[in-house]
Amino acid sequence: MPHPFKVVHDFETALCQYTGARYAVAVNSCTMALLLACAYLRVKEVTIPKRTYVSVPMSIIHAGGTVRFEDEEWVGQYQLKPYPVWDAARRFTSNMYMPHDYQCVSFHWNKILGIQQGGAILHDDWVADKWFRRARFDGITEGVAPKDDNPMLGWHCYMSPEVAAAGLVRLHHLPKRNADMPNDDYPDLSQIECLR
Repeated sequence: MPHPFKVVHDFETALCQYTGARYAVAVNSCTMALLLACAYLRVKEVTIPKRTYVSVPMSIIHAGGTVRFEDEEWVGQYQLKPYPVWDAARRFTSNMYMPHDYQCVSFHWNKILGIQQGGAILHDDWVADKWFRRARFDGITEGVAPKDDNPMLGWHCYMSPEVAAAGLVRLHHLPKRNADMPNDDYPDLSQIECLR
């Protein structure tokens, strides 16, 4: 009987073929993709637009960084400066991957791919890939029984096989070219007390 998580790997392979990324690590949300990328890079001070989704600065803070807000206009994606991490939650199109970066995409039901939830880190770093795959799965090595593993500190944020299967179907029918989504009416996050 095939392993139930094989469909997650199939979805990741399809994401690579569609976006041009060498690796794609599927997780349960773009928020967690951003948190893992920030944790892997051990971010310190990160500058982001003051008008974006509230979970972005929260991910930076949970990863151990601090946030600086700037008045930046953006469409589709923006960089978590000065790091090679991009919040690409509002962009998903073919050949979108930018080499040497970590692009974090969203598959939420109101995004371009539009499955029930999920996200991924698109990247080309094989060392990071091994770390991301353990970090998303409670720090456990895929395919190794917990009693036989030496886990690292991780998160419980893997993509479920059901979501990956839905993603494979939607991706098969997705056009090659998709326009960036317009920005929501984001509040000024620099005015939110818990983010200062």
